[in-house]
Amino acid sequence: MIAVRIFFYFIIALVALFLVILLGEQGAWYFAWLLGTVMIVLISAAGGALLDTQDQENAGTAGH
Repeated sequence: MIAVRIFFYFIIALVALFLVILLGEQGAWYFAWLLGTVMIVLISAAGGALLDTQDQENAGTAGH
């Protein structure tokens, strides 16, 4: 099982290396764009989960 995981990470590293070679100087810009997009999505999902939890807690205490 560990060999499969190592092989998977090796393939990811090869794809990343290929993209770095292909993009050249623009690679940093695309990396920052991709990282920023992922962070915005994760922060929005966390905010939505927190809001949902607060709504559930408020709905449970409204009857008391």
